[in-house]
Amino acid sequence: MTSDNLGVGALTLAHIAILEEIAARLDRRPEFVICGWRDPNPPYLTRPDLEVVELRLKDFVRPRGGLYSVLRGCDAVLDISAGDSFTDIYGPKRFGTMLAAKRLTLMAGRPLILAPQTIGPFEKPWTRRLALSVMRRADVLATRDDLSTEFLRTEGHDGPVIAASDVALRLPWTRPERTGGGRVKVGLNVSGLLFNGGYSGENMFGLRESYADMIRTLVARLTAREDIELHLVGHVISDRIEVEDDYRVCQRLGAEFPAAIVAPRFRDPVAAKSYISGMDFFSGARMHACIAAFSTGVPVLPMAYSRKFAGLFGALGYDVMADCRKDSAETILAAFDDALARRDEIAARMQGSLDRGLARLGLYEAAVEQCLRTTIGPRG
Repeated sequence: MTSDNLGVGALTLAHIAILEEIAARLDRRPEFVICGWRDPNPPYLTRPDLEVVELRLKDFVRPRGGLYSVLRGCDAVLDISAGDSFTDIYGPKRFGTMLAAKRLTLMAGRPLILAPQTIGPFEKPWTRRLALSVMRRADVLATRDDLSTEFLRTEGHDGPVIAASDVALRLPWTRPERTGGGRVKVGLNVSGLLFNGGYSGENMFGLRESYADMIRTLVARLTAREDIELHLVGHVISDRIEVEDDYRVCQRLGAEFPAAIVAPRFRDPVAAKSYISGMDFFSGARMHACIAAFSTGVPVLPMAYSRKFAGLFGALGYDVMADCRKDSAETILAAFDDALARRDEIAARMQGSLDRGLARLGLYEAAVEQCLRTTIGPRG
């Protein structure tokens, strides 16, 4: 609810929208408790029925008090692990906190709903064993891509799994009024994390070629075209962690290429999605920036750096994608040019993929409604 990463915020706000619809069908008035890391940013949303609880590391490891006490005050717990953090590839600290939140929910005796997310990989036997133990006890277990579902089966999970999609498809938005004449509005999300080489600064994600060089070449090409209005769009906006900040990189590129328009520092995910919905074409390396385009009908070329991209979009039959780990810079640039030229054709085909995603997400929503119906029931 206060995350620098607007993609994480999108998961929260979209979930609120989903749960409000479910509560209306149950004739109930929901109250939300949003648990997240301590963050200096103001909440995206403030209302009387919404409480934001900021957590510290010790809140996850205390057997009583802390997160446990918060969970005891809830009727059900929806756990989304920031979308892609239920894995051990980010190190033992993050895995430990993700696991602890789920185990504390079970200790508190509350229904554990594992919301649609990328699950795994778990590269160490002990993390795999512990992860599977909590997933087997979940009341609802949903993935957002088929690769995660297949991974669970490969790892020996034989319980029910809902193959859903990303809940950010349901994030509300408002398309802005069209301005700017007849030029083609192209949105480009530049990942600060990839531009800076990852947290290590040394090509942490194993990209085939320099992402920064490729982006500069792309921006130079686009700003040289008189028929294009280029917008540089940040989707992780962080004053605290410079290496993650998209906005700083967009500003730097805007100074190098003055013809480009640097998008605002968005206050919340809805503002970002609404801005992106005003583009004619979009591309980016932040997955939720691409989801914002996809779910508003804007033809999009995701620039993948992990399996979560292919898993999510591939499950929906959307195959317009570049892979920064496998493809050369020239291949990615050619894919961009091709998708930009075919944007009307791509937009026409996108609706079927979006309908598929919403239908898959509907399976998850139905399971959540059934769980809540069983737990608290409709009024009366």
